[in-house]
Amino acid sequence: MLAEIAEFIGLIAFALSGFIVALKARLDLLGILIAAFCTALVGGLVRDTIAGIEPFVFGSLKPGIIVLSTVAVLLFLRKYLLHIEKSPLFVVADSIGLISFAHTGALVALGVGFNVFGVILCAFITAVGGGLVRDVIINEVPFFMKSDFYAIIPIFIGLTLYVASGFEILNTTFLALSLIFFLFLRLLAVHYKWSLPVFDIK
Repeated sequence: MLAEIAEFIGLIAFALSGFIVALKARLDLLGILIAAFCTALVGGLVRDTIAGIEPFVFGSLKPGIIVLSTVAVLLFLRKYLLHIEKSPLFVVADSIGLISFAHTGALVALGVGFNVFGVILCAFITAVGGGLVRDVIINEVPFFMKSDFYAIIPIFIGLTLYVASGFEILNTTFLALSLIFFLFLRLLAVHYKWSLPVFDIK
């Protein structure tokens, strides 16, 4: 139940993120839909393709309906979205999405028997793959390459769940604690502006 709620929040937050990027890029309605769907769903689609299983987005109508409904509501509220990316509510929702998607990706990889690199890759792709595709389409530098500690969190999650699985302690309680811990870590990173070093050519 906790995971489903987190994923629901994540779909809405990622659809909102794609919507805002599309507005800033002055895309038309089709572009807005593509940006929102890419951000929310493409990561999971790529993950399932790598894992060799039926893509969840093609087997269930729920994710697509959630994203489409979110875009429909946002079209009427777009004049109020100018500064929402910096609002605490959006940061928390986006962090929940990032973390829940990363957990889902890691669990899928563990379910098909991937090694540690496969688990980390699936956690990473599920969490940031949609945003990566969206930014490539819009001809932007992928956001996670210049964001505050954003893409490191899925890597840590993939590694943590792989180790927990190896020690046979990966259960519902562990997953709940992991979700809470990494959400707290992500919010700390935002608050204190943690980031990886950037190097110049000199």
